[in-house]
Amino acid sequence: MKLQQLRYIWEVSKNNLNVSATAESIYTSQPGISKQIRILEEELGIPIFTRNGKHLTDMTPAGRQIVSIAGEMLMQAENIKNIAKEYRDESKGILSIATTHTQARYALPPVIKTFMQNKPDVSLDIQQGTPVQISEMVSQGKVDLAIATEALELFENLIMLPCYSWDRCILVPKGHELTTVGQLSLQDIARYPLITYVFGFTGRSKLDDAFNSEHLSPDIALTAVDADVIKTYVRLGLGVGIVARMAYDPKMDADLVALDAGHLFGKSVTKIGIRKDTFLRGYMYDFIRLFAPHLKKDMLNKAMELKDQGAIDALFNDITLPHY
Repeated sequence: MKLQQLRYIWEVSKNNLNVSATAESIYTSQPGISKQIRILEEELGIPIFTRNGKHLTDMTPAGRQIVSIAGEMLMQAENIKNIAKEYRDESKGILSIATTHTQARYALPPVIKTFMQNKPDVSLDIQQGTPVQISEMVSQGKVDLAIATEALELFENLIMLPCYSWDRCILVPKGHELTTVGQLSLQDIARYPLITYVFGFTGRSKLDDAFNSEHLSPDIALTAVDADVIKTYVRLGLGVGIVARMAYDPKMDADLVALDAGHLFGKSVTKIGIRKDTFLRGYMYDFIRLFAPHLKKDMLNKAMELKDQGAIDALFNDITLPHY
């Protein structure tokens, strides 16, 4: 059994059992992958995949377990490489981060600027996606860190570290009727078409829960993954926007009015998600500390050792998070 064979079955499983696509993604040949999978199956004495002719159609029950373990072994092999790199030179490497548009556009820029100035020999790779995509990427070891508000809890091999809390605001054009209302209620907002995030993005679940608790069925006229897109359609008069408060810039968005909605939807917490078996290199600690100053190295190490999310949450119970 070779590590390369394990890599092949792992990559095939992540490419919808498409051997050709797998070969392209890892820069090798399709016949080479097929041959090595056959050799591994012969060595194990059981099939890992079911087939229809030459095409893989599914994983066998045993194959699913084998592929899962193969993924863990590949991650540990990567950790061995990282440990070696750490002791060779902890100032060089690649830091890969998956996050949402809101984080990448509004929360991360000053952190990334400082990090790049402090760590010129570390390359940054930032990928954007839905919270589920982001969580899946870090769960599978495709990125080092995930920064999101939703979906990290869906993957048991991740730990979640609280970074900051935030609330929402209502965006309307100047002169809109809602600007004359005192403290807004959900009933006030529900009278208008709403423009907000796609479900699963940036705390959207809290928004839906709030309306449901009041037995209101708001008219969600348009949804987007990008706060800037939401603002564009608010400007066109197509509805009332609901976005993260950090997405409103008084200078850039001077034509819009931001109305407080913190009392309507409550606070949400943005977290960093890390695989439980990740080896944190020195520059990873530095980035996390820049993004969330309360996440000191000793607390990070303790959280990584605890692994149980309930115990990790208790570790940070007495910490007052920064608020946006």
